[in-house]
Amino acid sequence: MPYQVKHLDLLEAEAIYVMREVASQFERPGLLFSGGKDSICLVHLAKKAFYPARFPFPLVHIDTGHNFPETIDYRDELAKQIGAELIVGSVQDSINQGRATEETGYNASRNKLQTITLLDTIEQYKFDALMGGARRDEEKARAKERFFSHRDEFGQWDPKNQRPELWMLLNGKKNPGEHFRVFPISNWTEMDVWQYILREQIPLPSLYYSHKRKVFNRDGVLYAYSDFMPLKPTEQIEEMVVRFRTIGDMTCTGAVISQASKLEEIVKEVAAMRTTERGTRADDKRSETAMEDRKKEGYF
Repeated sequence: MPYQVKHLDLLEAEAIYVMREVASQFERPGLLFSGGKDSICLVHLAKKAFYPARFPFPLVHIDTGHNFPETIDYRDELAKQIGAELIVGSVQDSINQGRATEETGYNASRNKLQTITLLDTIEQYKFDALMGGARRDEEKARAKERFFSHRDEFGQWDPKNQRPELWMLLNGKKNPGEHFRVFPISNWTEMDVWQYILREQIPLPSLYYSHKRKVFNRDGVLYAYSDFMPLKPTEQIEEMVVRFRTIGDMTCTGAVISQASKLEEIVKEVAAMRTTERGTRADDKRSETAMEDRKKEGYF
C-alpha cells in the first residue's frame, strides 16, 4: 500500500522549507518567542529543520513586565535546554527611557507598548528577519500576511505593498534598514497546532492545561487576578478551574473555563469550540481594526 502523506506532514515540510529559506537568504535572522504554543512549535520545527546542527536562531522575547510567571520560567528553561541565545527587550526599559508612555486606568495595558521595544530591539541587534508564530486563521489582519512579510525602514507594514509568492518562491530582497517578518506556520489552524503538539509530544507551559486560579470577570472576559490590573468596585475575585487558549500580557489575555488537563482533552475541546482563540484577547477588541492598526505601526 503506497504511503499516504498526512496533512500535518505537509504543513511541517512547508514550515521547515520556509525556515531554511530564512537561514539562506538573511544575514541576521531571529525567532520571536512569546512562550505561547505557536512560538514553541516554531522552536520545535527549527530543531528539526537544522538537526543535527546547533539551534541556529536567537530567541527574541519582548517582555512587557506583565507576563505570566509560568511563561518566563518556561522561556528561560527552554533557551537553556536548546542552547539558544536569548535576547530580551524590556518594555519597562522603554518606559524608563521615555520611549513609551504607560497607559493609565482600569483598562491600561502594555501590550501595544511592545511595538517600540520590538523596533528598538531590531535596530540594536540589526535583525533583518524575524520569524513569528502568527497564523492566517487567527485574525483578519493576519490573514493578509505573506510568508515573507516586508517591513520598511520604519518597521511599518503596508499590506498593499507585499511581494507575490507564486509556487512558494520567497523573495527576501530588501533595501538597507528594511527587514522582514516571516511566518512559517501561516497556513496552520489552531487545531493543526494542537494536533501537531499532541503528535510530537511537545512540552508546554502549565497555563495551557486546566488549573485552579483566582480570576475576575470584566466585560465577559475572565482575567487572572494580579497586581497589574486594579479591580473595579463591582468586580469580585473567584477561584475557578480554567486554562488559557493563548498566552500574552496578563492585562489583555483571558482564560476559559475548562477541565481539559491532557493534550487529548484539549484537542477534543478545541474541535467543539465555536469562538476563535483570540476571542479572549482584550487588545483585539479595542476597535474593529485594532490588530491591523498595530501591525502597520510595527507590531508582531
